[in-house]
Amino acid sequence: MRQDSASGWMSFKAKQTISKVACAFDWRAQTGPAGVVSVRDALVGGLGLFDVRALGFFPLAHTASPALTRGELMRYLAELALAPAAVLGNTSLRWRSEGPDRLIVSAGAGEKAAAVSVTLGSDGRIASIFAPDRQRGVGAKSRRAPWSGQFSDYRLRRGCWLPFHAEVSWTVDSTKFVYWVGDMQSWAAGV
Repeated sequence: MRQDSASGWMSFKAKQTISKVACAFDWRAQTGPAGVVSVRDALVGGLGLFDVRALGFFPLAHTASPALTRGELMRYLAELALAPAAVLGNTSLRWRSEGPDRLIVSAGAGEKAAAVSVTLGSDGRIASIFAPDRQRGVGAKSRRAPWSGQFSDYRLRRGCWLPFHAEVSWTVDSTKFVYWVGDMQSWAAGV
């Protein structure tokens, strides 16, 4: 993970829970020397949350706003490949076709409404996602920017095809850069 194209890469270990019946997720990561920095990125109870702490106690960053909530809802929609049961189990999702290999999935209302374009590969699995206007915060500044992701290395687990590799990019000032690369180590279906 890195903040911008000039930043160095930062390794992390994370665990994520994704709801299959509601637009909700909770991503918790440890990074820094000996994992002393904890990061929580979540959509809980319809609200987005981003929290960074040192040693689990000392706040380094905290954000909660309608723009963050919309961005976290976009993330949930983009990560449906990781929670295939949510495609049918989450009745708040709205789907529409944009051609033979592209779908638009949306959820939410008002200023928190979000939509993501989903492109399917020749195998029918989610190959990529795109949103033209996800909120991107860097320091005290925040603006909307194109956001995209690719899924690959699909493996069959408990009857579900899941991507074990993902890369996510921002496009800033007409330049696309990968800011997040992840390899899933394990997956378990929830109740």
